Amino acid sequence: MKILWTREALHRLTEIEEFIAKNNAERAVKFIDEIIAHAESLLPDEPRIGRMAPELSNPALRELLFKKYRIVYRVNKNNVEILTVFEGHRSLRVDEIGP
Repeated sequence: MKILWTREALHRLTEIEEFIAKNNAERAVKFIDEIIAHAESLLPDEPRIGRMAPELSNPALRELLFKKYRIVYRVNKNNVEILTVFEGHRSLRVDEIGP
């Protein structure tokens, strides 16, 4: 399956990178690369590997955990759409996942 990153997800990755870069720019780039690699190494072959997002009762909306971050995605017929990425201590907001 093909992995597609939404604008929301890319925006969140940029925010995470900017936050980490305040202390260590090199580490920030490496960390974002690790998040992307984590999702792109697991999801193409096993798109249902992540758990169902607990805030929503929708089996198509799932999440992978990476360190303290949640990678929320939607499984479609031919692709996996990464919807958002955020710190795991907070709840998923419906406005982050789009229609």
